[in-house]
Amino acid sequence: MEFTSRNLKILGKSVIPGATKTIELKIAKLHTMTQLKIPIIVSRSVYEGPTVLLTAGLHGDELTGIEIVRQIIRKGLNYPERGTIICMPLVNVFGFVNQSRDFPDGRDLNRVFPGSANGSLASRFAYRIMNDVIPTVDYVIDFHAGGRSRFNAPQIRIEPNNHELDDLADAFSTQFLLYSNNIDGSFRSSCDKLGKKYLLFEGGKALDINTSIIEEGIKGTVRFLDKLQMLHKNFSVEKPDKKMIYIENSTWIRAQYSGLLHNFTPNGTFVKEGETLGIITDPYGLVEEPILAPNDGYIICENQASIVFQGDAVYHISTQLKDE
Repeated sequence: MEFTSRNLKILGKSVIPGATKTIELKIAKLHTMTQLKIPIIVSRSVYEGPTVLLTAGLHGDELTGIEIVRQIIRKGLNYPERGTIICMPLVNVFGFVNQSRDFPDGRDLNRVFPGSANGSLASRFAYRIMNDVIPTVDYVIDFHAGGRSRFNAPQIRIEPNNHELDDLADAFSTQFLLYSNNIDGSFRSSCDKLGKKYLLFEGGKALDINTSIIEEGIKGTVRFLDKLQMLHKNFSVEKPDKKMIYIENSTWIRAQYSGLLHNFTPNGTFVKEGETLGIITDPYGLVEEPILAPNDGYIICENQASIVFQGDAVYHISTQLKDE
């Protein structure tokens, strides 16, 4: 490996080869006049290599992703054998403080990228990330979770027909790979337009810290870094227990009635068309309505709410696997 003499600059701060530095991105003040700062932890090897960005907490209530990146830092996995690893464990500190998905202006940060220097608070922050951080990186892993009651099985989401992303997702290797098109205004879409290779990890649900999902996220990141020859020699790679399942298409099964939700089908289960996944009941013992699988497929998300309303999403099921 070749040594590097190139200093890396983020927000006007230089990080020399072999150094680790925390750079603070100042975003705004609270109405209490308290300045909010986002720590960006930059760790560099003395050897040339790519730059990987690990982000979490884009939605401030998605705690499992925050814990994944925190543990990566705590374990020292962010010290690369070559190249640079940048960690932003908590992007949306506003949402984290308020235990909310959104910014104080009511906007979803993941729908305002690439942002604007003169836009809303969320838009201005997105603009800072895209202009001050993203130009320095080559790869992004962004950690997410489901909504407050919707628990996602561990999955990587990438856009279809991108062979390099396929290879990187294979290296990460979790329970499911879900092909999904980029959404306008999303962090993923904006990174893609700049040529950054982006993996979106989904697992668990909001306002919850799940140990098994955290382990999946950490092990996958280790395999990803090993693929890029960035994993420090002090760490070993644990191969996945099972082959990843590739999902081309999927759909939501929605509640046909309001009532109490009784779930019989855990995440990751393969079900057959017509199989009873759960039931919806009334409180009075008069109604028990089954929720039936519309097709053969894998359950990749389950609604863990006790009460649902008509039209609520209750299960996310695959409808087509790759090469079916």
